[in-house]
Amino acid sequence: MKSFFFPMTQLSVNVNKIATLRNSRGGSIPSVIQISEIILNAGAYGITIHPREDERHITKQDVFEIQKFLESYNENLPKKGFPKKEFNIEGEPSERFLDLVLAAKPDQATLVPVKPGEITSDHGFNLQEETVFQTLKSMIQKIHAQGIRVSLFMETNFEQYPLVKKLGADRIELYTGPFAYAYDQSKEAGEISFKSYKTAAIEANKLGLGVNAGHDLDTNNLQLFAKLPHLAEVSIGHRLVSQSLLVGMETTIRDYLKVLSQGNGV
Repeated sequence: MKSFFFPMTQLSVNVNKIATLRNSRGGSIPSVIQISEIILNAGAYGITIHPREDERHITKQDVFEIQKFLESYNENLPKKGFPKKEFNIEGEPSERFLDLVLAAKPDQATLVPVKPGEITSDHGFNLQEETVFQTLKSMIQKIHAQGIRVSLFMETNFEQYPLVKKLGADRIELYTGPFAYAYDQSKEAGEISFKSYKTAAIEANKLGLGVNAGHDLDTNNLQLFAKLPHLAEVSIGHRLVSQSLLVGMETTIRDYLKVLSQGNGV
């Protein structure tokens, strides 16, 4: 089986919360683009967005403005000596989202199950549901046809990972909400929860699947979670942006990168 090796887990920052703050007042302040530039200049690997149908944070206009910004930013990177920055778009398996992905052409599309009225994503896919499986199969084929990497939002029930492989997805993104909740209760509870994630990551790697992770990760619980085997990328928004309100965005990004550098990711 193909083994994925990453010298350090990459950090992709979800800027949804910046758009939420802007939308609460209307207008264009704070600027999602300006904050994204600060994030990338501080060393983050990429930008993540989750444009929901109700546009309560990231709007369709944001998607294409961020796309153009990243294209321009990457054009100048050879002069700066930094690797290319990635664009990750998350969303539900729907025609609306598919059209958006095919138009924006991100580096990665992360497909996430969405429940009507949910505040945030809170569960992974159940691929044993035939309707879900067939919908994802069609979408993944169309996204791959445009050369876009596909990740599926999954839980630690690794018995379903062969179905991820059968669908042709490139990676899974482990839903880390339960781990973060356990770690908030105590470090010991977090360590117990982490064991299931470690097993899941190892099993995913055996199948040749890359491993991403995200949801409520922060500089405290990442001291443990960054040690997850084969961890390629973490996508972090709410807690990172919340921390930046206290110490500033640049400092926050550097703090996250420092913690991630202490993991092994292999």
